[in-house]
Amino acid sequence: MKTNCLSNKALGAYWAVLRDQAQAMRMAGLVRQALIAEAELTPKPGLVDRRGAGTHIDLSLAIMRRSVLAIEPYICLMAFVCRRSHPSQPLRQRLAVIGRDAECAMLKATSGSNSHKGAIWILGLLAAAAAMQNDDNPRASAITATAKKIASFEDRATPLLVSHGDMVAKRYGVAGARGEALHGFPNVVNVGLPMLHSRRASGATENVARLDTLLSIMARLADTCLLYRGGEDALATAKEGAAAVESAGGSATAIGRQRLRRLDRCLLELGVSPGGSGDLLAATLFLDAVERRQNEVQADRSGSEDIYGTH
Repeated sequence: MKTNCLSNKALGAYWAVLRDQAQAMRMAGLVRQALIAEAELTPKPGLVDRRGAGTHIDLSLAIMRRSVLAIEPYICLMAFVCRRSHPSQPLRQRLAVIGRDAECAMLKATSGSNSHKGAIWILGLLAAAAAMQNDDNPRASAITATAKKIASFEDRATPLLVSHGDMVAKRYGVAGARGEALHGFPNVVNVGLPMLHSRRASGATENVARLDTLLSIMARLADTCLLYRGGEDALATAKEGAAAVESAGGSATAIGRQRLRRLDRCLLELGVSPGGSGDLLAATLFLDAVERRQNEVQADRSGSEDIYGTH
């Protein structure tokens, strides 16, 4: 009996590990699909898409895809170590180490280009938080609340590793990526997801729903990518341009498409792009898929009819 008891315990532990691995792989797969769907979505103002590199001379759609594949195993590891865990300082430190390893893998895959540094922080944190949920049908609000708790613990290596986003956040007094997490991702929960759901409910195509979600986030986010490359004028231009498309009824209307083209030209002339907004769109797509208990994020299907020329 004692041997059988031990065997049953060992077998139970074995199956628990397999379930945890499967869950972590699912979270990482959804992150990969969300990031690729965001990259492929076309036409996005200033950003890499199917038309070209936008304002990024060192990036391309092929590089973005390669970058996502490189970081996927690290997102999987983040999710795995968080299963059956709770937010804590030691866990935060472990996630930080994995995140820095992911950045190294990204830089190696892109020959030194920063394609997804912000996304590693945002999507890694959300995947980790999603993996902690015991509910079979977790809500985005519960996941972001858990992510907020994880982010509240300091990364003790931070004083030695200051990012562009950190510098910009301090200079302009804006939240930045860490601030977004510390506030529970309000631009995802209160802006991105409601817009995505609303546009779908109105009968919009998925392409239009995602573009309008991106523009809705852009109109409200103090995007540190824009501030870093173009200062407050660039941020104001992007926010006002995105709001103008919104006020015209979105990217599916004739006036909205015209204003979107104008915004794209303005950002190209300024040499800036809303990278932070793009990351939060990917986060929105990820959380939407988790909430709906999907095993896949629908691939982007931007066709030639959605593309208004080249960058």
